Amino acid sequence: MAIISSKKQPQPSEPDKEPRHRKKPGQKPSGESGEKLLQPQAATDEQDNKEEGIRPHQFADYIGQKDLKDVLDIAIKAAKSRGEVLDHLLLYGPPGLGKTTMAMILASEMGVNYKITSAPALERPRDIMGLLVNLKPGDIIFIDEIHRLSRMTEEILYPAMEDYRLDITVGKGSSARTRSIPLSKFTLVGATTRVGALTSPLRDRFGLIQKLRFYEVEELCEIVLRTAKLLKTDVTKDGATEIARRARGTPRIANRLLKRVRDYAEVKSCGEINESVAAEALQLFQVDPCGLDWTDRTMLSVIVEQFNGGPVGLDTVAAATGEDTQTIEEVYEPYLMQIGYLQRTPRGRVATPAAYKHLGFKPPSEQLSLLS
Repeated sequence: MAIISSKKQPQPSEPDKEPRHRKKPGQKPSGESGEKLLQPQAATDEQDNKEEGIRPHQFADYIGQKDLKDVLDIAIKAAKSRGEVLDHLLLYGPPGLGKTTMAMILASEMGVNYKITSAPALERPRDIMGLLVNLKPGDIIFIDEIHRLSRMTEEILYPAMEDYRLDITVGKGSSARTRSIPLSKFTLVGATTRVGALTSPLRDRFGLIQKLRFYEVEELCEIVLRTAKLLKTDVTKDGATEIARRARGTPRIANRLLKRVRDYAEVKSCGEINESVAAEALQLFQVDPCGLDWTDRTMLSVIVEQFNGGPVGLDTVAAATGEDTQTIEEVYEPYLMQIGYLQRTPRGRVATPAAYKHLGFKPPSEQLSLLS
């Protein structure tokens, strides 16, 4: 069971590790990093102590999400004034927007400890029971991907969230009896990318349900400048803006791109990172000014060049690009649809005139009706 606690733990000596990346057959061009620069999920190198140092620890340092910060600031002040614990909170939205960071800030603002785990790690009932029993008054427990909780674990959470008690069954058969163990009052912060996948009984037990939105370029620019300062890297405002433009509205991607641009600048002895250095570095990693990578452009090129802009079926696109359908649907298509380069129709995928212009093609004079 993977659990992260706010208390400092002694670090055991680490055994020798194998190389992190191995070249596999059929690997894509070298410009497309194996680290998946534009993926919002956390990479391996982002889960170390350095990443923890980059995270803000109070609302004053947290950039963006102004509406969410205002709501939580009121909830924190109200809870403190009444001497109560913070109400249970559900955060939902795309990955990489700061849900885990927000849970850490809540614990810091409330002056309590926190524990971080994920739903897949809570396979057995005793896993969640051990966590709940060891919580101190006011502690915050953060469960990532909470929509993936098992049914039995979810049932255990119901009385724990409402009445702060743990119901356990002792014995079997006719001699079985139920005992209730009182729990310290705590705050459960759940995070999910699929709020609709939560069952209604669990979702309704959260007192606060808030959505995290994508970030504007100006906000991402501030985040890049702040991270660069923590990493002791010289970045101009133009250079930070160039990185922010290609980050898909996601702070995690912006910080990842900054690290790769920093590597490029150090190796090439470019000095401070300005607009031209950032553009050259990101061009090497095949991240274009709109935040599209090699696979994004390949998908659009296939639809435009081989299928006259569509409509074309998902299976056909997957076969032509060498990607599986689930990866295309869940990873690549959402961003292409958000920026207006791709449309889903009953007949298949259609490239928009904006996609034609971005790829350097002349848009067709007459687009097929999306209702046909």
